[in-house]
Amino acid sequence: MEVDMKKQKGFTLIELLIVVAIIGIIAAIAIPNLLNAIDRGKQKRSMADLRSVGTSVEEYAIDNSFYPNQPSEAIIAGSILETSVEPIYIRNVPTNDGWGFSMRYVSDTTIYTVGSLAKDGSAGGTLTLNPATGGPVQDFDCDIIFSGGSFIQWPEGTQSD
Repeated sequence: MEVDMKKQKGFTLIELLIVVAIIGIIAAIAIPNLLNAIDRGKQKRSMADLRSVGTSVEEYAIDNSFYPNQPSEAIIAGSILETSVEPIYIRNVPTNDGWGFSMRYVSDTTIYTVGSLAKDGSAGGTLTLNPATGGPVQDFDCDIIFSGGSFIQWPEGTQSD
């Protein structure tokens, strides 16, 4: 019994391979862009949280004439900063950045600095009261630093891993 190929329904192997190749090309283009967008979102969240912490510290200083004292760099969770500003100046102090790493705080009562370790979770140096380095950075691994009411080091432009 001979089967007529014209009446058979379905796709040939070549057609299926072409479809799989097209899907692979689309995925190769889309996935890196998606991962980059996720990291940009985490970066923006970290910046917003740092600004919120900075605002609460500024409000505390308006009422008390000094910033919460933390002479050496410390994580925010459980620090003097958290107990000083919560819940009067901010309901819940953000303690982790967008990537889930602990944010840092240091102050000598006349100036303060808060920072995020960014994507890599490792410090690009010790958080200081008068950061010598700063400005815009183009790497997700570069720390984000907020001090005295403004960003000292911040992400700008196209970011890389």
